[in-house]
Amino acid sequence: MAAASFKSFPEMFLHRVASTPDTEAFSYPDKNDEWQSLNWKEVGERVRDIACGLRSLGVGLEERSAILCNTRVEWILADLGICCAQAATTTIYPSSTTDQVEYIVNDSHTQVVFVEDDSQMQKMVSIRESCPQVLKVVNITGRGGHGGWAMSLEELEEAGRKWNADNPGAYEAGIDELEPHHLATLIYTSGTTGDPKGVELLHDCWVFEAEAMDSLGFMTPADRQFLWLPLSHSFGKVLEALTIRIGVPTAIDGRLDRIVSNLADVRPTFVAAVPRIFEKVFNKIVADAKSSKLKFRVFRWSLDIGRQVSKLKQKGQQPSGMLALQAAMADKLVFSKLKTKFGGRLRFFISGSAPLSREIAEFFHAADILILEGYGLTESSAASFVNRPDRFKFGTVGHPLPGVEVRIEPSDGEILMKGRGIMRGYFNKAEKTNATLEAEGEDVWLRTGDIGEIDADGFLKITDRKKDLIKTSGGKYVAPQELEGKLKTRSGLIGQVVVHGNARNFCSALITLDPDALDKWAGDHDKTGTSAGELVKDPALVAEIQAAVDELNSGLARYETIKKFALLSEDFSIEGGELTPSMKVKRKFVEKKYADVLDGFYGGALQEV
Repeated sequence: MAAASFKSFPEMFLHRVASTPDTEAFSYPDKNDEWQSLNWKEVGERVRDIACGLRSLGVGLEERSAILCNTRVEWILADLGICCAQAATTTIYPSSTTDQVEYIVNDSHTQVVFVEDDSQMQKMVSIRESCPQVLKVVNITGRGGHGGWAMSLEELEEAGRKWNADNPGAYEAGIDELEPHHLATLIYTSGTTGDPKGVELLHDCWVFEAEAMDSLGFMTPADRQFLWLPLSHSFGKVLEALTIRIGVPTAIDGRLDRIVSNLADVRPTFVAAVPRIFEKVFNKIVADAKSSKLKFRVFRWSLDIGRQVSKLKQKGQQPSGMLALQAAMADKLVFSKLKTKFGGRLRFFISGSAPLSREIAEFFHAADILILEGYGLTESSAASFVNRPDRFKFGTVGHPLPGVEVRIEPSDGEILMKGRGIMRGYFNKAEKTNATLEAEGEDVWLRTGDIGEIDADGFLKITDRKKDLIKTSGGKYVAPQELEGKLKTRSGLIGQVVVHGNARNFCSALITLDPDALDKWAGDHDKTGTSAGELVKDPALVAEIQAAVDELNSGLARYETIKKFALLSEDFSIEGGELTPSMKVKRKFVEKKYADVLDGFYGGALQEV
């Protein structure tokens, strides 16, 4: 395994600032949605002020400072400031409830909390008495106050400038004292079951991740990244590390309703996203194409040509002759319009955080848009496997990053990994750590909880979560995530799917409908204004979903088929508790919430089946 070139994440950051001080680091929208930019020298100055401000508050080595904020440039400045103060960042999703914030702040022993605005400040004010260890709350966009307990970000930076003047050389000396084994980040898993666990990620984890991605060579300073993912999640955080190591100019804005317009403004060359984004884009593209018979006919012809070209490209070949002419026509009529919406310069998307349907990946590639799926866990610092632009296979998560070793457990197919990106453990949870990390001499293997296989070409395919595998009462194993992903591509109306059937005698499903697609369907069927609760009972709508289920079932083994389903009147959401902030479905929560519906599928079902 290659040795690290930097002792710590801050040392890598200072090297970037010194190497390319005048090049653009980050761009961001101001209050008027006009894009502003910071070069690396300016970033370095602000990070130093924040770090020294924290030092002035008495924050010490590996002590925690939390960030409760949406994705914005100040999140990264705060995170770098915390690390450069020798402290460690506790991440908190901005959608967290007050109770969740209280749990994480206390469980992590956090001393300083950065909040985005007065709304997030109110969460801290309401739990102030139950979090006595919190010394200060820093309001990024709002004011301080509350008897001196809170201060603005500007006030913290001003205090930092004074501390730095009073302690010349102490900032750099503190960074030099950091070692690879020191704690850099405490990321709380989103908790699909039970309380979230604090994953301890060291400075060496982020240095390793950044260097491993850099060594692949398919992202360079000539690229431009658009970053909207939650930085509280390891997927977003690892992109921050990549930006610093490679020096990729990065535009930052976490507002979901601005993604499409931002892509046109920023014109990125690569973007990372979660599968749900691609599913929604896919549904909209298909719905738009169906707006007229002629348009849909042209769309289907173009897609057929695109799929032929895609098959050639997957073999490393290019179209020629008549196919090349047809491909150019398909691009002009259909695909170029889609690529223009993405800014017109996109080289590829990166998909992670949850499984991407193979059908979705193949659809986009037919439209001349490459999605590179990757895989990793918070416990492995996010990036462990990834497809490459010159070496990819749809339906897989690619090859391991340099320095990542993998093995498949013969008994049950569980994926185990080792490497410098593996966590130190779960904070103050030795029993859970020991159940997840397996020591073999000096080697430590991470039990991922995922089931997978490595094909003859070395590509890893994830088949399901170990705990999510369904075992029917007939003893047959079913991988629900694969069925869910396939069903979502069978109808643009479908939003989310949860396949159920553990210890049952057949599989059933809960299906939500995409709100935008449902509104369009209502308009097309003269039912505008009809409530979602009424629409999900409409025989014509139910028949459309049944047709999609039947199409899926036709390619499945009998024990895998979905024999009954229910259409839910509300889509899953983070606010409703059905989704994690990274848009993963909380399967157990959903099954408990709709237990009556699921139980109803199986009354007298033995005789029916």
